[in-house]
Amino acid sequence: MTVKASTAAAGPEPEAGARWTQVALERVKSGDLGSAPILVAVLLIALFFYNKDSLYLSAGNLSNLVVQMAGTAAVAMGVVFVLLLGEIDLSIGSVSGVAGVVVAELQLPDSGHQYNGYIAIAGALAACVLIGLVQGSFVALIGVPSFVVTLAGLLFFQGLIIKALPQSVIVIQDSTINDVANYYLSDQQGWIVASIIALGYAAVTLGSVIARRRHGIKTDNVMWMAIKIVFIAFVTYLVVWEFNRAQGVPFAGLLIVALTIFWTYIAKRTTFGRHVYAVGGNAEAARRAGISVPRIRIIVFMISSLMAGVGGVIFASRLNSVNTAAGQGTLLLDAISAAVIGGTSLFGGRGEVKSALLGALVISMIANGIALVGYAAYIQLMVTAVILLAAVTLDTLLRRRQIAAGR
Repeated sequence: MTVKASTAAAGPEPEAGARWTQVALERVKSGDLGSAPILVAVLLIALFFYNKDSLYLSAGNLSNLVVQMAGTAAVAMGVVFVLLLGEIDLSIGSVSGVAGVVVAELQLPDSGHQYNGYIAIAGALAACVLIGLVQGSFVALIGVPSFVVTLAGLLFFQGLIIKALPQSVIVIQDSTINDVANYYLSDQQGWIVASIIALGYAAVTLGSVIARRRHGIKTDNVMWMAIKIVFIAFVTYLVVWEFNRAQGVPFAGLLIVALTIFWTYIAKRTTFGRHVYAVGGNAEAARRAGISVPRIRIIVFMISSLMAGVGGVIFASRLNSVNTAAGQGTLLLDAISAAVIGGTSLFGGRGEVKSALLGALVISMIANGIALVGYAAYIQLMVTAVILLAAVTLDTLLRRRQIAAGR
């Protein structure tokens, strides 16, 4: 009897493993490749530039890379939500510039309204949320195409930035603001953060398993889950060890990881997130299901402007100043490209917040590598363009395949 009981208890594990493999193969056959293509691209880019210059994967350069990509990744997270609706936000670059100007103005010692860094940052982000509310209202309530509304916003806020900076530049003196992109954790703080992340991931994973089994829902292979927990812990400690060889873990990188986790939770685990995917998939069906489509659209544009503001604060902090060129350059195209390259569909209804992080990583890796090796600047634009076109082409082909598979 004991042998039979043991056999019965051990039986579900191989079945769970086989079931997971079967599901994975079915997803690949139907065109759902997940993050695999972008992870392959990251690996190939890293190997290419490391072969050109071994300093590319040094602790110091990796630290610089994280800070370099943080602003773009933050802006791209907001873009993901807009693209999930099948909309576009062309104002994100200018809105990020507005955030930089506001945070710089509010901390000025001689302005008569000097505020500490926390209040200045909160004021900048609040201004951006208000911008998103106004733009989203035009789109959702009046029906003006988002392309037109946000293009007008792009032009208007570029002019506003020039008007607000008659002196052309404001130097940021507040240490709280400057620390957003320039603060590095001590070695001890880094190890503490690594432990929190590793233990947190283990707790969430095990909690999910317990909750599923309590409700009689089958779970993945327990051994596979244990491997994932160990792997995440190993990678986390390895990354912290690598950063500690240089200046330490950059706070900007930690901020981006926290934002990625937060917005992933919002998108995947909340009613609002499910409604965003529903509206992006079929707005009319979502409306008939009782979802307030205008409300979802307005909130999404508010999120987009909020994250553009976060990116603007990071950029201003990184430069310790803001000027009339704030939010211009390739930021708009980089942020949209990051979301699309990372796997967010331009057709709406499909994508994840981590797309922003992965796409920003690819773009920043290319820019960083080209600068390190000494290639001409035009190569960065051309390579990014090719990768963007490849990503959209792949998305189009996979979408056709998913439709054919009835997914």
